[in-house]
Parts: sequence; structure tokens; C-alpha cells
Amino acid sequence: MNPVANASGGRPMIKVCPVCGNARVYYLFSTADFRMVRCEDCGLIFLNPQPSDQELAKIYAANCFPDGRENEEGRRVALEMRQATVKFYLSQIARYRGPGTGRLLEVGCGNGDLLAEAEAAGWDVTGIDYSAAACERARQRLTRGNVRCGELTGANLAENQFDLCIISDQLQNVRSPVKFLGEIHRLLKPGGTLFVTTLSTDSWPARFLRHKWMEFKAGHLTYFNRPTIQTALFRAAFRQVIVLPGWKILNFDHVKKRLDQFPVPVITPVVRMLARVLPKKTQLRPRRVVANGITIFSRKAEVHPRESLSVIVPAYNEAATFCALMDALLARELPDLHIEVVVVESHSTDGTRELAMKYKEHPRVKLILEDRPKGKGHAVRAGLKAATGDYVLIQDADLEYDLEDYDALLEPLRAGRAAFVLGSRHGGRNVMKMRQFAGQRSLSAFLNTGHWLFTSLINVLFLQRLRDPFTMFKVFRRDCLFGLEFECNRFDFDFELLIKLIRKGYRPVELPVNYRSRSFEEGKKVRMFRDPLTWLAALLRLRLARLSPLRAVEKKRRADQKARVFAIIAGAESPDPPSKTTP
Repeated sequence: MNPVANASGGRPMIKVCPVCGNARVYYLFSTADFRMVRCEDCGLIFLNPQPSDQELAKIYAANCFPDGRENEEGRRVALEMRQATVKFYLSQIARYRGPGTGRLLEVGCGNGDLLAEAEAAGWDVTGIDYSAAACERARQRLTRGNVRCGELTGANLAENQFDLCIISDQLQNVRSPVKFLGEIHRLLKPGGTLFVTTLSTDSWPARFLRHKWMEFKAGHLTYFNRPTIQTALFRAAFRQVIVLPGWKILNFDHVKKRLDQFPVPVITPVVRMLARVLPKKTQLRPRRVVANGITIFSRKAEVHPRESLSVIVPAYNEAATFCALMDALLARELPDLHIEVVVVESHSTDGTRELAMKYKEHPRVKLILEDRPKGKGHAVRAGLKAATGDYVLIQDADLEYDLEDYDALLEPLRAGRAAFVLGSRHGGRNVMKMRQFAGQRSLSAFLNTGHWLFTSLINVLFLQRLRDPFTMFKVFRRDCLFGLEFECNRFDFDFELLIKLIRKGYRPVELPVNYRSRSFEEGKKVRMFRDPLTWLAALLRLRLARLSPLRAVEKKRRADQKARVFAIIAGAESPDPPSKTTP
């Protein structure tokens, strides 16, 4: 993954994708004598070949971002915008990690705006920047902080010493982002927080302007979107990832100057016209706006020598097939992957619980016994809470789905091409053949029509092109669940899980799998009239509901704190406070 010199001009040539490591990289377009390419596997966009170190030094030395420094008033307003932005960042970080301070590292600290605010809030700060002039200005603004000039890899910092690392608008300038994030991982304490802001091709300016986006230029080497930044963090052993739109505090005057420097058809003339009629005070008033990037929160995780898979098996009245499934599942081996089986038994009446108890002592089995049947969704939710694997796969106990498809379903996740995979039954291409019951053609047609209608509704409501969104073969990185709250208990949980993962930013990849639909006589539990009504209600509710992962994290932290207080009162836990870096 290291760049090598290009014989045609001394510019580093990237042989494989710097995030997923795959070699299917193709040309997109050119900008300022540089080529933009895209990885066909993970979707990362990057310059290839890249500017040489000498070219980058000249680019970064130029003042590419006008901020109104031509007079004292402009400098004051620009400083106020930067200070307001970093205060907003620090407040969002506190929402994610909880209150408290510690040791903070900022990579690419510039003039020290964030370091000064963090030091005033009680942090012990360290900054690193490539510019000697910027480092000197940052030192003058600090009373106790340390600022080092140079690159992160040459700073010789000791490992496991920082509680928080901030990388603001710098990751797009890194040649090997996964290796760079790996160095950050080394410097953070266990459970330490990483906060990143970076340009994103998911941002509305990038989607609107496409190849004319003003951020496509030689100084930026890598362009992430939500999936690719999360893949990079996953590969660098960061978990509990939340990605939000990139908010900044800017004013109209700043936006106008950016558009003057990088003209955009239609938009630049309109902004210039507004600048002639808007009062100067209005143009200089700072406002919080969604800019060109994304904001990412994550935590350092422990590095395991071997990846693991958690298979969630909800079981209720499945005595006819349960043992056959479990024996096949426990005999299943996947290369370099440990498998744990989480069985959730919902107090069956046909002997399934007694069968499940036979596997209780198996070293690869976690058995959860529910006191009463609360619905399949509730059982899967209980299994997800108990899962510890890097990846999660949901497996029905009725043998409708084939265990031989595990390798194909997991391959995109393990290769870094996707974070969320759906096993599409019969390829999902001919939904009218998905349900086939001998001698019951009318019932089959009725169920297949319902599948088509609900699939179309999901695609319209959530702007997708899915073929089989209701498959129980849902496979994803377990970290995808972080910051999500679930409440559905019946089969409507299938909708809730799918839609909340989509709304969090994951794009499901559909792969064909083997499937044999069992009939109602064989034990199918879907109710033809009641369940579709609950599905419809769930879809409408999920379309209107607000998804706020940060709010969910805060809510869970308060609930954990309350539970701990009760445990201390009951004498079940020591009153010593937990480490502030504990996730």
C-alpha cells in the first residue's frame, strides 16, 4: 500500500486502494494536471499519481483559503468564526465521550485555535503541525501546552498517552490514511476518543457540483464518504463510530470569497448579486452551516489477532429443525474466523428449550433463555446485546437459509468493500417465485405480491434500489449498531434494523443466496393480515422518526450511570469512578 515513484515525473503512484487494499482502481477525471481515480470495490476517490513532496510543500505554503485577513476587522471576524467552530467541536466531543478532560493531541493544529480553547477548558494539550510559522503562533497562544513542528510519524511520541485526538481537515492530505490512523491508535489510551473532520463526497456541494466541486484539487489526496471513512477506521481498530454532517461556523462573506476563488456556474453569480444587496453586517454575521465535509467520532478498540463472527439464532417452537441447525452450525468452519453462536430461546412449548439446554456448555455457544415469548424481533435484539464478534449474522432456526452461503456473505465485509450485506433470496430478481408452496398457488401469489409491494414502498420512502429488503440473512459489522436504539419486537424488527442502518449511512450490498421457503403447515409464523399492518405502521414511523446517534449515546450513558448508582446503593459495586476513557 505504500506509494512508489512514477518514472514519468517523480509523482508517487498508488498501486492499490489505500483503504481496502484492492487493485480495481479506475480513472474518473482530471483536475489541475492530476488524475482522480476511484476504487471500484470500496468507492474511495483519490489522486493517482499524487503530487510529489516538493509540489505539496508549494501548495500548502500558498494561502488557499481566504479568511478576510486583509484588514483588522476581517481578521477579527475570521478569528471569531474559528473560535466558534472549535467550541462547537468540543461541545460535540463532550456529548460523545462524556464530561471530563485529560490529555489531548491535535494533528494539524495550525495557529492553535482549538488548542487554546481546549486548554482554557482544562485539557493538557499537545499540537503537531507541518508549518513552523503556524507552530510558533500556536505556542504564543498557550500557557502550558506543547507544540511540535513536523509530521506525526517523526514526532516520536510515546504510546497510550492521550485521552483524545483531534484531526481537523487533515485526513484528506494523508497519503496512507489507514497507516496514519494506526499511528493515532498507538498514541491513544485504551478506549481513547478520536474526532475527525474531513472532506466528503457525500456532502451536498460534492453531490450537487459533481466533478466541478471546488475541493477537487491537487492539495487534497483522498476523498472519503461515510462508508469509506468507516472502513478505514475499522481497519485501524477503531470502533463505536458515529458519522454526522460537517457543521462549521461561517459567514456569507467567507462563502462569497471561496466562490470567487473557485467559481461555480449559477451559484457564484447568484451569491455575487446577493452580496450587492445584503447589508455588510448581515454578511459578516457567523452562522452554523453544513459545509463540504463530515464529522466522525470513534474510540480506540483492542486489537485481536483473529477476527470473530457472532451468529444470532432466535428460536421459538423449532424442535423439528433446531438440532440439525445447531450441529451444522457448530461444525461450520471459516478460514481465520472464530464463530460464536448466540441462541435466544423464547420459552417454546414444543421442547425446543430442552434441546437448546443440551448446547449450554459448548464453548462456542451463548444461551439466552427468555421467560416468555416476546416476538422474534425481541429475541434478535437480545442476541445483538450479547454478541461480541467483529461481524454479526442473523440465522433462522428453521433451515430456510443455507449455511454454505456464509463465505460469500462475509467476503465483502472482510475485504473492506462493504459494512452491510443482504442475502437476496433467489437473487431477488423474480420476487413472484420467492414463495412456492406445493398445491397452494393462490397463497404463493398473494405472499409474493405483498413482498413486491412492501419492497417498492421501502425503495420509494428511503430512496433505495433493493430487491429483497426482508431477508433474515442480514450480515454486518457489529460496530454498525453503535448509537442506534431499537424498539420493534415482532417481524417488524426486520424493517427497523434495515432502515436504521441505511439512515446511519450504510449502503447494503445484495448477494444471491440459496433459500427454501417453508409452508405454514411446516411452522411458518408470519400472520398474513396482522403482520403487514405492523410493517406498514413501522415503515411510516421510521420514515418520520429522527435518527440521532449522539443523543442515543448520551441517553445510554445516563442510563448506565443511574444503574451504577443503584448498584452502589445495593452494595453490588465499588463506588470508585470508572476511567474517563472507558467506552
